[in-house]
Amino acid sequence: MKRISVHALFGLAAAAVATLSIVHGVRLQQSTQLNQRIIAAARSPADAPALAASAAQPASAASRPDAAVARDAPRLVRLAHATALSKAGAFDEAFKVYSGLLEPGQSDTVSRHAQYNLGNMYLRQALAGGTRADAGPLVELAKQRYRDLLRAEPQDWDARYNLERALRVAPEEQESAAEENNQPVERRSVSLRGMTPGDLP
Repeated sequence: MKRISVHALFGLAAAAVATLSIVHGVRLQQSTQLNQRIIAAARSPADAPALAASAAQPASAASRPDAAVARDAPRLVRLAHATALSKAGAFDEAFKVYSGLLEPGQSDTVSRHAQYNLGNMYLRQALAGGTRADAGPLVELAKQRYRDLLRAEPQDWDARYNLERALRVAPEEQESAAEENNQPVERRSVSLRGMTPGDLP
């Protein structure tokens, strides 16, 4: 009787391990396929001049290099594709893909990366642009994207740094507007017992 129960327990343990192995094997295969699709999406617009030429001349959707990623592709694949489009200089196409990844009220990892990369794309365009008048709206768009991201993820230090950099490029003009209007600024004097006004750092 003991041998039968030991063999039954061993058989159950072997079946459980085999099931776990199959499940992990399927997950590994899915992850490998997803990684291959991400790599393919990131490489699709590698030829920037061809991409610019295809954008300038109407072509069928199947012949364009950016048609490699469908709208129903996994979100990570579309994010990689949008990043590659942005790096290749196809900003309009990248904007469309990034915008498709941003869903109102959703703050998952892919949405946050899309928001951050969209802000970076605007800021890079502004910094690469020639005139200050052309760069102004792009910097404002970048600042808005970084602020939206920081509302959802306040601890994102990369977004904070890039927002600070965008603010250095185009500072906010609230203070100068208040000075121009000559609006009185309310000041209050606070006194604490045992402290002189010069004690605070």
